[in-house]
Amino acid sequence: MRLLDPIGAVIRLALPPRCPGCGSPVAADHRFCASCWNGLHFLGPPWCAACNLPFAHDRGDGALCAACLTQPPRHAGVRAAVAYGPVARGLALRLKYGGRTAFAATMARSMHRLMPEHAALIVPVPLHRWRLWSRGFNQAALIATTLASLSTVPADLNVLVRTRQTTVLRGLGRRQRGKAVAGAFAVAAGGRDRLRGRAVVLIDDIYASGATSAACTGALLAAGAESVTILCWARVLDDTDY
Repeated sequence: MRLLDPIGAVIRLALPPRCPGCGSPVAADHRFCASCWNGLHFLGPPWCAACNLPFAHDRGDGALCAACLTQPPRHAGVRAAVAYGPVARGLALRLKYGGRTAFAATMARSMHRLMPEHAALIVPVPLHRWRLWSRGFNQAALIATTLASLSTVPADLNVLVRTRQTTVLRGLGRRQRGKAVAGAFAVAAGGRDRLRGRAVVLIDDIYASGATSAACTGALLAAGAESVTILCWARVLDDTDY
């Protein structure tokens, strides 16, 4: 095995790890350069006890944001590794449309710290079969697979399905997005037994209006899931930014 070390060193010298954000050489895979690292806004407590919307300061245990005081969400929180911004957006776009599938592991490594302690099953937001065929992969499924390998929580890539193709949500208002994805997700045949009584972690790359995750959450809860926590790479904190 040691005989291969010089070969590995030559490969690393010729093809050094690159920053996922800008492509600059870095010390190891999945590491960001100093500039891109400073461009990421990592999220965590203090946050709303219901939806995990970040607070500017600690409001105490059980504090809720205005939206959750008005209408508590059906999900058990939205946990995002970073706030949506130029670096986070670039990474998501290069994964989704540029085929940089290794970035799914980069995202998952940052998301892993926010995995709920009571999680029992990881489920990705599904793509419609035609979009999956054209793209070649589901970025949420790639992230889910890496998260499962980093934790003791299994991933089920097939329990939730998209029953119809939906329009691109970007640029639509909140109400329009909700209508676009209404009834677009269902639990696969035989999936109820895999979901019943389990705390599900729903995986996606970007959380914007919440329309897609709300539709998925409704389908999972209706099938018997105990709870659904949404875990994503980046969260849009201002609708005007997405």
